[in-house]
Amino acid sequence: MSRFPTPTRRLLTAALLIALTTPAWAQSHAHGTAAAPPATKEMPVDPPVDHGSMDHSQMDHSTMDHGSMDHAAHKTTAPSEPREPIPAVTAADRLAAFPPIEHGAMEHAPEIHSMLLVNRLEQWDGQHGNGQAWEASGWVGGNIHRLWVRSEGERSGGRTEAADVEVLYGRSVSPWWDVLVGVKQDLGPGDSRTWAALGIQGLAPYKFETSATAYVGEGGQMMATAEIEYELLLTNRLILQPLLEATLAAKDDPRHGTGSGLNKVEAGLRLRYEFNRRFAPYIGLSHERLFGDTADYHQAAGERARDTRWVAGVRVWF
Repeated sequence: MSRFPTPTRRLLTAALLIALTTPAWAQSHAHGTAAAPPATKEMPVDPPVDHGSMDHSQMDHSTMDHGSMDHAAHKTTAPSEPREPIPAVTAADRLAAFPPIEHGAMEHAPEIHSMLLVNRLEQWDGQHGNGQAWEASGWVGGNIHRLWVRSEGERSGGRTEAADVEVLYGRSVSPWWDVLVGVKQDLGPGDSRTWAALGIQGLAPYKFETSATAYVGEGGQMMATAEIEYELLLTNRLILQPLLEATLAAKDDPRHGTGSGLNKVEAGLRLRYEFNRRFAPYIGLSHERLFGDTADYHQAAGERARDTRWVAGVRVWF
């Protein structure tokens, strides 16, 4: 049995509960009713930071919140006006920059041009004799329309073996090609002949200088010549020039020693040295061969069907 009666136990239990709950209630009530610190009390202020003395190399930028930093506050605003004002442009300044043009004193390029090129002027020494040969061409006119004059020939034993002169009208059909039409006059020792000429000349791809001309003569005779040259620059002044020329005829002409088909091919190789672009001496080798009935006609006349020649000459243009 308990030492205390039932009413007494109840009073003791209530007193114990009140004693246990009083400190917690007093603490929470004290926090809720705590007064604010006096307004006159000064808060601590951080000392100013000297950024010039900071060691930025030891700062841990990875932990900094750059998104919350106000970078706009540190931007320097450019002045709206220049420090030194720009002077206004005067009439004297405009005159110095743009002087007046005297159109009467301007020198314009002439509309008419001309050139004469002696491509070959040479002395040759072959297996069956020696002699001289030439090939020249010239023109006068503008960039589109020109008058051309061409001539080539050969001398041997003190007399002219073959020579001709062509007078042609040329029209440019592209930056690299001209179409030619005109007449050709043979000046050989035999009967002179006149031909109507139609051809084309220019610079083919890979810089091959090309010329092809068809001729129509008396009696319906037709002939054609084609020539290809190339200039290989060994140095800026030393130039090797291969050449290939072929002649064809449509009909036999025994009186002039010409057979039908391919009747003559000439291949040459000349090495020249340009002292300047207008004057260049050269040496070289040339081989000439006749074919078909043309070879037969010349052999019947006591001539050779082929010949190899050493050549030396000069190339000039004006």
